[in-house]
Amino acid sequence: MPGLMGGDSEDGRPVSPEEFACALAALGGFEPAPAPAVAVGVSGGGDSVALVLLLRHWVAERGGSLLALTVDHGLRPESAGEAAAVGQAMARLGVPHRILRWDGAKPSAGVQAAARTARHRLLGAACAEAGILHLALAHHRDDQAETVLLRLARGSGIDGLAGMAPVRADGAVRVIRPLLRFSHDRLLATCRAGGVDWIEDPSNSNPRFARARLRAARESLGGEGLDASRLGEVARRAGRARAALEQATAALLAEAATVHPEGWITLAPAPLRAAPLEIALRALGAALAAVGGPAHPVRDEALERLLDGLAEGQGGTLGGCVVRMRRGAVMVAREPVAVTERPTVAPGEAIRWDGRFDLRVSSSHRRPVTVAALGAGGWREWAGRQAPEGVPDLPVPVRETLPSLWTGADLLGVPMIGMCYGFGADGQHPVDRARFCPLSSLGRPAFTVVSDRDGII
Repeated sequence: MPGLMGGDSEDGRPVSPEEFACALAALGGFEPAPAPAVAVGVSGGGDSVALVLLLRHWVAERGGSLLALTVDHGLRPESAGEAAAVGQAMARLGVPHRILRWDGAKPSAGVQAAARTARHRLLGAACAEAGILHLALAHHRDDQAETVLLRLARGSGIDGLAGMAPVRADGAVRVIRPLLRFSHDRLLATCRAGGVDWIEDPSNSNPRFARARLRAARESLGGEGLDASRLGEVARRAGRARAALEQATAALLAEAATVHPEGWITLAPAPLRAAPLEIALRALGAALAAVGGPAHPVRDEALERLLDGLAEGQGGTLGGCVVRMRRGAVMVAREPVAVTERPTVAPGEAIRWDGRFDLRVSSSHRRPVTVAALGAGGWREWAGRQAPEGVPDLPVPVRETLPSLWTGADLLGVPMIGMCYGFGADGQHPVDRARFCPLSSLGRPAFTVVSDRDGII
């Protein structure tokens, strides 16, 4: 009886290089020249090992390169040894490999969600460091089916039922899932055909986790018609609807949104009012995510209340943002009390601050500096040093959440956008600089798109 972990008559057949090449071609966006560079997340399980085998063949045919990345979450005593074993397996396949460790304290609750967040962060940072745009993950057809069921159980709408997107942006990295059309059984068959072993993660069968409980129920679910193929079709159709909604939202934002370099957004209210309610809600949510960051997810009902309040001239705080009417426009600015980061940064070092700014400290500093929100007092001090015409007219929340550099209680400067590029008086050291670069983009796609005909666009 077909279930979540399989269902078609070809489940025992390895994935052929031709099938895999077609799956990647459907994703598009790979470099024609120079040859494509791809990273792949490898846990050592059969799915990710199969993806390595298929990608190794694909990049070799195109003169490209492949980098395997394994995250050691440190959640089990044997995880370090398992990560090392994956490295040895990759060496036998001739694939360069790196181990990325999740250091620090681990949460006592929501472990899988926290591990997933850490994994994406580490993988994205490793890709950026290596100059790789494409990060391939091994989620497959059965994973997609489980995702749809989980989200259905939580009452998700179109976005949730669309499951995992084949392509999505994660900061500067393009995350691709080329295996969504293939079953878990076919991927294991691919490993067997390639003569390679894999590691089984014991958490996959741990009933503490919802996905493991769904796998245990796959026979009865399959008997009711909820097999992987049927749920995959639900995801495909919902994904088509989601894409149409995203396109309409992007068109509205292109008309209504102004992104300010100091880290805030304004929305023209007339296009919001004229748009269908679903599209207006999505546009407002996209602005909140860009300014407040993806760490502050917003529930639909809260977004609806906010939009209703704005129609009556009322504002509020939501998703780490202050939202209110200002000079005839909807202002979306960072909420000052939500900005708490105070990292110490060495001269010449670059960091991402508050999830919004890419910031580099000048190498001319003699000692490390602290990066913090400017605050009301800092703004008064900084503005008092400027000529009146040099002080920008900014909303109070924007002023107070600007990145600023400190040594103890001494304000060193405010590396504001538009005033921070070039070199200092010695002509040798670049000045402090910051650039608003939200992880959640207002438009789609949020990453560089590469065309096989037109080059980078």
